[in-house]
Order: sequence, then C-alpha cells, then structure tokens
Amino acid sequence: MKNALLFSLAVGLCLSSNLQAQQHKLNFAQTQGNAPSLTKSMNKIYGWSDEEHYIERDEKTRQLYAVNINSGARTAYTPPPKSNVEVMVKDNDVYIQYGKATPKRLTSNLQEEQNPTLSPDGKYVAFTRNNDLYAVELATGKEIRYTTDATDVIYNGYSSWVYYEEILGRPTKYKSFWWSPDSKHLAFMHFDDTKVPMFPINGSTGQHGYVEKTRYPKAGDPNPEVKIGFVEAAGGKIVWADFNEKDDQYFGTPYWSYDGSNMMVQWANRGQDNLKFYAVKPETGAKKEIYDEKQSSWVDLEFDGRITYLEDKKHYILKSDKTGWAHYYLYTLDGKLVNPLTSGKWQVKDIVKVDEKNKLVYFMAIKEANTRTDLYRVNYNGKDLKRLTFGDYTHEVEMSPSGDKFITTYSNVSTPPKQTLVDHNGKIIKEIGDSKAADFASFNIGKTEMITIPTDDGYNLPATITYPVDFDANKQYPVIFSIYGGPNAGTVKNTWKKADLQWWANEGIIQIEVDHRASGKFGKEGVALMHRNLGKWEMKDYITAAKWLKAKPWVNNKKLLISGHSYGGYMAAMGLTYAADYFDYGFSGAPVTSWELYDSVYAERFMDTPQENPEGYKNASVLTYTEKYKGLLRIMHGDMDDNVHMQNTIQLINKLEDENKHFELMIYPGGRHGWKNTKGKHDFSERARFYYNNLLEKPIPAEALN
Repeated sequence: MKNALLFSLAVGLCLSSNLQAQQHKLNFAQTQGNAPSLTKSMNKIYGWSDEEHYIERDEKTRQLYAVNINSGARTAYTPPPKSNVEVMVKDNDVYIQYGKATPKRLTSNLQEEQNPTLSPDGKYVAFTRNNDLYAVELATGKEIRYTTDATDVIYNGYSSWVYYEEILGRPTKYKSFWWSPDSKHLAFMHFDDTKVPMFPINGSTGQHGYVEKTRYPKAGDPNPEVKIGFVEAAGGKIVWADFNEKDDQYFGTPYWSYDGSNMMVQWANRGQDNLKFYAVKPETGAKKEIYDEKQSSWVDLEFDGRITYLEDKKHYILKSDKTGWAHYYLYTLDGKLVNPLTSGKWQVKDIVKVDEKNKLVYFMAIKEANTRTDLYRVNYNGKDLKRLTFGDYTHEVEMSPSGDKFITTYSNVSTPPKQTLVDHNGKIIKEIGDSKAADFASFNIGKTEMITIPTDDGYNLPATITYPVDFDANKQYPVIFSIYGGPNAGTVKNTWKKADLQWWANEGIIQIEVDHRASGKFGKEGVALMHRNLGKWEMKDYITAAKWLKAKPWVNNKKLLISGHSYGGYMAAMGLTYAADYFDYGFSGAPVTSWELYDSVYAERFMDTPQENPEGYKNASVLTYTEKYKGLLRIMHGDMDDNVHMQNTIQLINKLEDENKHFELMIYPGGRHGWKNTKGKHDFSERARFYYNNLLEKPIPAEALN
C-alpha cells in the first residue's frame, strides 16, 4: 500500500513537471491578435432566419450562413432586403437602388444631401440639404422643400451638436427627422443656435490653417431653442407641437405610435430632474401629458429603449429607475399604470422579446451578480419571474422568432466564450460553439479573477485583477489600474478578457479594473450619489482600491499607475493631483479638467449649472488640486477634439507650468476625441515606452515598436 502511494505520488509529480515544462507564454503577436492564441474565432450569431435556422457570420470569409439547429448544415444566407430598396448618398447626391438594378440619381445639386430616408410606403425619400428638410416624390421625381428658413445657426431635421452628442446620439449622424408608420407625416426637430456660443477648433494643416466654428453650449450657457414640427409627406404648412421654444427645455428621441395617429414626445426641464411624455397629434400639434416623473437627482433622456409599444395598440412598456433601480412597468396608451413588471434591488437592461399571445416579457437583467447579465422571463402581471440562462457567466442572447428557443453566447473570466442552444424554459438543448483553442492548456498565462474590494462604509467594489505569469506572492510587482469612472458607466464584467492583457502579465505587471459605487453596479441609488459632486465618490473608492493594493506584500507601492480616457482621463488626472498621495503615475487621455468647460447637457445633468453649484464645480476640477501634483502624469489630446476640447488640457498644463511641475504631453494633430485611426501605432508605442521606462525600468522590446 505504501509503495503504491509513493509510486502514485511520483507519477503525479512527474506529470506536473512535464506539464509545466510543456507550457509556454504567449508571444507578442499572439497577445495582439495577430497569431493563433488562447482562443479560436467563433462565428458570431446574427439572429434567426426562421424557427429552424439561426444566422451566423463566418469570421474568416465574412459570409453569412443559415445553420440548421438539428443537423448543423450550413447554407449561404443573404438577408432579405427590408423593402428591396436602398437609398444612399454618392458623390454628394441621393441615389435609390431597386434590388440589383443600377442606382438611380434622385438629386442633382452642388450641395451635399445627408441622411436620405425612405418613407415606409416607399413613395418618398426625405433628406436634409444646407440645414433644410426636403424629399423627393419617387413616382414623379418632384423635389419637395418642406422648410425654407435654414441658416448657419438654424437647422431643420439636422441636429444641433449638443443634441447629436448627448441626446439623440452619434449613431444618428445628426439626423433629427422621423417618418410616421403610415407615411402620411414627417416629424422633425427645428434648432435655433443663435444664442449658443461658438467654440473655435483650430486645424493646423496648410500654410494658414483653418477654423471649425462649432456652436457648443458649455455648462451654464444658452442652449439651442428647439421646436418639433409635423408636415404632410406631399408638403404644405408646418404644424408645430404645442411647446414654447423659448422655454429652457430638452426633447428626447420621439416615438411614433404604431398607426401614426400620434407621436410620443419626451420632454425634460433644463435641470433634467423632471421627465414628461406627451402624446402629440401631428394634424394639430395638440399635446396630452401621459407620464410625469421627478427625481431629486436627475432623470435620463435615453437615446432609445425607454418605451416599447405593444402591437395590441393598447399598451406600452416603460423602463424607469425612479425607485433607485431600473425596472419595467406596463402602461396603457393613455398613461395609466397597469402594474410593475419587475421590482427589487436589481435592474433590467434590455427587452429581448414580448410574447403578446402568452403575455410574457423576455429581457436581459443584472440580478444574480452585478458583474454579469442573464435572460429572464416574467408575466404581464409581474409574477412568475424566471431566470432562463445558467451558470456564473455573462450572457448575450439571440431569441428565435417565436420565442421558443434562444442561443446564448456566454463566458466568464476563466472560461472563453461558448455558444449554447436553450429552450424557452431554460433547458439546455445542445452546445453549438466553443472558442477555446485546442492547445489552450499548453499556454502559461496570467490568471484573471473576479474580486471585491471593501470600502469603510459598506460597499464591495467589483474588480477584475490579472496577475503576472508565474505569480509569486513573495515578489513585488507594479500595477496598472485601468478605469473609466463615469456615472452609470461601469466597466467591470465577468467575461473572458482579450489576450492583450497577457503581454503585460508576461512582463510582470498586475492589471486591475475597479468600479466605484456610482458606476451603476449599485443601481441608480448609487449613481445618484454623484449629483452635484462629480469626482468625489469615484476618487474615494479609487483611493480605497489604491490603499488596498499597496497594503499587499506583492505590490510595489511606488509603482501604481492609473490610466483612462475621456472621463477616465479626468480620473487619471485627479489621481495625480487630488489623490497624489496614493497614485504614482498617470496616463490621461483627452481629460475633462474642469466641468464648466464641458457641454451643458452632460455637465448640468450631474452638476447643475456653475451658477447654481459653484462650490461643486470647484471641488470637481482637476485645476483645484494642481499644487498637490506629484509623481509623473502623461497627458494625450487630439488637437481637433470636438467633444472634450483641448482647452481642457491647455488649462491644466498652464497651471502645472506656472507651478513648475514636471509632466509629459503628447498632442495628436488632427485627432478628434480618439486618434487610433490615424495615430494608433504611435499611441501604442508611446504607452509601451512609458510602462517600460517607469514601471518596469528596462528597455522596450523591438516588437512593441514595429
């Protein structure tokens, strides 16, 4: 017995030794996705063609295939065109293409047309030109001009910058007009930027350079005056919705009812703590208030997803975080609450499907853990809530047309993405995809873990930490602390991480991401803490995390680097000023350095105006804390950033220079809020140089520079 035990132990040690000997680290190309690595490409699911076939894209050929759920047989798939008609802008003119026919030119004008949009009945194409709204009647080729008052500060159907950035969203490409479902009316927003201050953005190319003149309302400035208009498709008199455009107010993305009989208009006051919905008649502009929500902090004007109309034409589902957590509510069209669909100290994300026949709602939510999403089902009456996904994973789902089954793509920090077919009750049918490479076990990689960091007032901050390869708790390692930090903008998720973390793990760096109490992980309850004091709670929690790290015997407490971009750039700059006793290095991309320099909609949502909250603005500004600066901060900014103006960086470096502080600065000529498209390689190499010089204190390898 004793000999057998010794023999087994010897074999085990031998196998372990052989396995360790066979393992090897990822090389640089593998960590950058330029060579086979820990995972192999797994085809992305793009929905379903019918109940028996899901659609996937071959990641090598980019071809779409319909895959039979039973046999796995694949056939080439071409999505059916929505109307077999496509409209486009080519050579600054509008074209229409029917099927595979030659595109037909609809306009012939020296000025550029933008955002051409076909009416649902296929009879008109609407677009904007020189800030006015037009359409072409396809049967006759007649051009219809709906508006005539556009100037360089008045726009019809083309949004003002601050609406494009903060309210309607960048994916709109400035479009602010909407066809009614019955094609009888075109609704649009009319903007007047006359009182909005102009901000110059200077281009440096050529002998004399040039200036982009953007109407950009900074915190406390006059906002654009906005009206909502309706016009019949064939043209005629504009009917204005019954709002006073002189009021200080915002309008969110509107929603047409199914039959086009009215439009649901989102309205908010300048303080953004009161949201109302109005049903507006396109024929008269008359409005009827159907929803009124007030919060002591703010109410978000969401880009989309707040209202889901039901096909019964009697109800809609509303998403609201008025209880401190985002939940769904069932309403009648006239604004009467039927009942909450969900409730509790957890929050919903997106509706996946509404099964009106069986009165069921399928939706994604963050419930089991605040670092992952799952699919749930609930009855219209708010009862029988059921989780349909499985395990300790983050899930993304594509549901079949009937709702009878779905495919989930799922992973966690220790499991590369997989795909599984599941029925509508949550029963696993079969696994259909696995991205784990066949030689996964042969790689010696840095382990990533989900952890929490406790605060002194009861929060457990979620974090992911990636340890160095061959981590030794008796050694000390430098740390990269990556953050974003914005309100309701958490980045910590229990998902598989890209291989690029492994290069720094190879080099002996600990990498960590931490979400603060107002990141959304603790509901609107947590997010609302940021009202009137941006910077305060984020830095309290990041300091807690920094102290937690530096108390570990395996952390080099002189080499903690904080890194982020945009709001994260603001946090990194605060880390080297406000929290300079805790962070040693900072890598700050396109930072907001003082909130009165940022746009009105975003800054005032959280801070109110500088006139209303001068002390809050002072306390939230990096400029307030420059005397505390120490360590080494690298600042990067694109000189043509139209979002966070380089003015922010200029004011910061001006103060640092006046105080004789040493810092590093990198300007990216022509760079906007990001510069990866034009300067990405240089940006990567400079980051690598900074890490090697300051955290690792050794030469940068040649492959990181090529």
